[in-house]
Amino acid sequence: MKTIAASEFKAKCLAILDEVAETGESIVILKRGKPVAELIRPLPREAATPQEALRGSVRVRGDLLEPVLPADTWSAERGEVE
Repeated sequence: MKTIAASEFKAKCLAILDEVAETGESIVILKRGKPVAELIRPLPREAATPQEALRGSVRVRGDLLEPVLPADTWSAERGEVE
């Protein structure tokens, strides 16, 4: 893994981005000799959002809008105060 000083990264940013895109090798950016960031090539995404990855994996059983329990089982519906 290569390292580069933040000042050098600032001066050569676009060229470094191109290098990471071509080689896939990550680069650690140092500030005063300590790592502050790591530049990596993004992983390919199969779906634009996590929800799209779940498309087709859910089955709806029953009515989604009906309450799970009848109204008279709820104390608030019976007029009871806890």
